[in-house]
Amino acid sequence: MAFVVRPGELSDEAVQALLREHLAGVALHSPPESIHALDLDGLRAPGMSFWTLWDGGALLACGALKELDGAHGEVKSMRTAAVHLRKGAARVMLQHIVAEARRRGYRRLSLETGTAAAFEPAHRLYAAAGFVPCGPFNGYVDDPYSCFMTLAL
Repeated sequence: MAFVVRPGELSDEAVQALLREHLAGVALHSPPESIHALDLDGLRAPGMSFWTLWDGGALLACGALKELDGAHGEVKSMRTAAVHLRKGAARVMLQHIVAEARRRGYRRLSLETGTAAAFEPAHRLYAAAGFVPCGPFNGYVDDPYSCFMTLAL
């Protein structure tokens, strides 16, 4: 496979469909008050960078990086299309986000994800990349449906 990371075009219907899949998937496993996934407007907000991962004309995955401050970023909107799971797309997207955070000079990269069994593959992905559990950050609060992780860069 020839994976190519591109800036995410939020007006692209395939990208919008993947983001709808992401929001629907999160909603299956977390109550509304515990969902921190971003919609299109959230991804357009200042301080957000959004990318997509392609193999030819096929959209495999997406991911975003939110600048929290000059030294701290947050991984957001990581999703692999269901038809492309277990191909390494999430790992490639995460590597891109981590590399961009390092390029920007961040000292820390953090994330929030769910705690349900459906999120276990994400937990393994992040742990394999060096992320470790941490407490809530940037306004998040302790929540039994939230798992917080961080990576020192």
